[in-house]
Amino acid sequence: MAEPITLYKLMILSMLEHSEAPLTNTLLSDFFLGKEYTTYFTLQEALHELDEAQFIQQEASHDNIQYTITPAGQESLSFFENKINSEIQADIKQYIAENQLPIAASTAAVADYYITPEKKYAVHCQLREKGIPQLDLTLNVRNKEQAEVICANWKKQIDDIYMLLIDHLLK
Repeated sequence: MAEPITLYKLMILSMLEHSEAPLTNTLLSDFFLGKEYTTYFTLQEALHELDEAQFIQQEASHDNIQYTITPAGQESLSFFENKINSEIQADIKQYIAENQLPIAASTAAVADYYITPEKKYAVHCQLREKGIPQLDLTLNVRNKEQAEVICANWKKQIDDIYMLLIDHLLK
């Protein structure tokens, strides 16, 4: 059996490989902590080491981090996936299957804000399908509070916003 940290890395790579969309730090933590495989800090260490080795790619926003597997990670997993026992592999596949809708939803509507060179706030909103932007919008707002509200509402109201834009643009 592999060293524990190596096993956790392989499990992360396997989860990312089996998922149709990027996985958030929250979803990975839910799996590892919910199944009591390891602690939060050990999981974060494994994620950091995978990122440093360029086996995963991370995209950070103000409220979460999303991970995808890189080609180097896929290649490494193909060599060592047999080190993950069948029970753990079954847990991974079951978790991904049971959570595919929340996984897709967590990566479909993405919003983050940043401070512009002019010291104002800009909110960058995207609607993605299988990682490909379908709608990309940047709004300049007055303050951090407005930026946070827009980020939260974008995720909650994306379907209505998208349909409203399409309806108005097709008139």
